[in-house]
Amino acid sequence: MLAPPCPSEPDRVTPRDNTRNGARPLGALLALSAALALGGCLALAPGPKDTPRPTPRPIKPVYTPSVEAQTLTKYYADLEQDLLTRGLLRTDGGGPETPYDAEDLAERFETLAFYDEYASATDGGAGGMGRWEQPVRLVPIFGPSVTKAQAEKDRATLTAYAARLARITGHPVTVGTSGNFTVLFAGVDDADFVEDKVRRLLPNLSDSDVALFATPPRKFYCLVFAGGPQRDPLNYSRGVALIRAEQPDLMRESCIHEEIAQGLGLRNDSPKARPSIFNDDDEFARLTSHDEKLLQILYDRRLRVGMSAPEAKPIVERIAQEVMGDLSL
Repeated sequence: MLAPPCPSEPDRVTPRDNTRNGARPLGALLALSAALALGGCLALAPGPKDTPRPTPRPIKPVYTPSVEAQTLTKYYADLEQDLLTRGLLRTDGGGPETPYDAEDLAERFETLAFYDEYASATDGGAGGMGRWEQPVRLVPIFGPSVTKAQAEKDRATLTAYAARLARITGHPVTVGTSGNFTVLFAGVDDADFVEDKVRRLLPNLSDSDVALFATPPRKFYCLVFAGGPQRDPLNYSRGVALIRAEQPDLMRESCIHEEIAQGLGLRNDSPKARPSIFNDDDEFARLTSHDEKLLQILYDRRLRVGMSAPEAKPIVERIAQEVMGDLSL
């Protein structure tokens, strides 16, 4: 009996290119010739001795933290304890000792929304107001050093925070598996992983900025990049944040709160902002009611992307009075 004709080889297998998150998955490869050649293209029913054995699953290597990672973990644990001992990383949102009024709020909004803490001294950091006009879709991505349990905890924190931001701003902010604002949870041992992700997500980022993401100094607990295309940079369309994985729980949560909020458009810090997370003194760990009001102002539809500080000032002052409940002026 003659063997049936062998099926023909495919002319070409084209990889599927999914670039929404900057990822470029490998295409599936179809291999027929070797198996068919060995079997002569005959469909033979396997006997008892021919029953194929199941292919064993590859064993995932167990991650062992490097000495540097262990040192950083201890450093951040000691730092968090020191901050708490000194009454910092507060979670109470402020009280009678941190008063502010509508005028304070308007002044702080101008500093946080129209100035950039990393801008050159020649322009004073002044610029137009930036924010997201399109929905914000947060995507958590975890480096190989992050355990499954920790990843689940971080994802839950991010999801709850996104829902809070959506309520505050009236702007869509969600968490999913694909989107436009990537939140990388990664440690020092994940440097290659982070560099690859950032280069894919932000292909025009300079080598020095990519290195800052991949191997940040230990004084940088977290960082964020957000902005729009070159032709319209203040109309935000892409964000990438890094949350260092060696940090203990409260510092991680504090990083999530500050970096995502700054990535929404409050891009500066100020020592006058109090009670606030937009302050380098680490007094508050979580978004405060003061900060919520700043975000309400930022996403008020009476303000427009690209407005200058002088142009926006009278509108900001009016909105600040409204959110403070002070309409007497």
